[in-house]
Amino acid sequence: MAPEPLTDLRQAWPLPTAPRPIVVIGAGGIVHDAHLPAYGKHGFAVAGIYDVDQDRARQRAKDWNIEVVHESLISAAETKGVVFDLATPPAAHLQVLEALPDGSTVLIQKPMGGDLREATAIRDLCRTKNLTAAVNFQLRFSPMGLAVRDLIDRGWLGEVVDLEVHLNLLTPWHLFPFLKGMDRVEIAVHSIHYLDFIRSIMGEPSGIYAKTLGHPAAEGMAQTRTSAILDYGAMRRCCLSINHNYARGPEFEDASIRIEGTRGCAVMTLGLLLNYPEGKPDQLRFVSDDVEGGWQSVALEGGWFPDAFRGTMANLQRFTAGEDDSLITDVADAWSTMALVEAAYRSSDGGATPVPTGSQP
Repeated sequence: MAPEPLTDLRQAWPLPTAPRPIVVIGAGGIVHDAHLPAYGKHGFAVAGIYDVDQDRARQRAKDWNIEVVHESLISAAETKGVVFDLATPPAAHLQVLEALPDGSTVLIQKPMGGDLREATAIRDLCRTKNLTAAVNFQLRFSPMGLAVRDLIDRGWLGEVVDLEVHLNLLTPWHLFPFLKGMDRVEIAVHSIHYLDFIRSIMGEPSGIYAKTLGHPAAEGMAQTRTSAILDYGAMRRCCLSINHNYARGPEFEDASIRIEGTRGCAVMTLGLLLNYPEGKPDQLRFVSDDVEGGWQSVALEGGWFPDAFRGTMANLQRFTAGEDDSLITDVADAWSTMALVEAAYRSSDGGATPVPTGSQP
């Protein structure tokens, strides 16, 4: 008989005692699919919404019973006693942050700018304006991400020595027309989640080897596939194999992260990415020398979307209120993820080590 699913692992970030209302700046698909469902589900009131596309903002307000649709960024920024949720494209982050009052509390959508130069400018502006600012890197706050962190903290996996991210699936790129024409796509917009999650588990790598490239079927997309190896020294291996263009049906599809330690192993299945955007349930299984019964299934309480978006907002609000000691994805930590992304693109642009020819020793 299979063991009962484990339920006592940590899966949700605690909510603030006195949640502050939120003003959402930006009303794109991610707001409809994740931000607003998470806030509604977990008791965060939305005080207003603004988007340069007023029709889109009004539609989101109608869908989610938001009473105030701001007609300008200035009007939204003048709202008192709120947390600003920037669900804006990376190129717009600086402009919006400049418009916010000094001392504001703000959650910034990932990525933190289009490249490391913009990320540095965002970090420095947040410091100058004394903003309490975090970046919405939420995979580590997903129920499965928090549960894996708990497994590690309990010592059930031992020392993490091997981590592999594997995607082989078909991503519907037509749902993201704004990505067409961008110089940086796959790592900057998608695999950035995995690089941030890896940092949260394994710390800072000394370097990265990467190659990111497009696909004939993904016309207009600069990159849709990536291979990368992160350098963690002689005894720890970490790699990513990312293919968004597997179009041969559900057989052999995969969206998983395997984390192996000296005393156990955990495998996360990112169900959201399978049959996106409808998705499938996330899964987490693990085995440990310290837990009887072989491989265990963890009964997950929610999924990456929308429940991880609870965690980033809750941590930000709790930190601002003095209920959390640290701001997990503050702009300084997020800058380090952006630096890893930058290194990956530089590695890809630099090319591989040439293979010696017959005329070379």
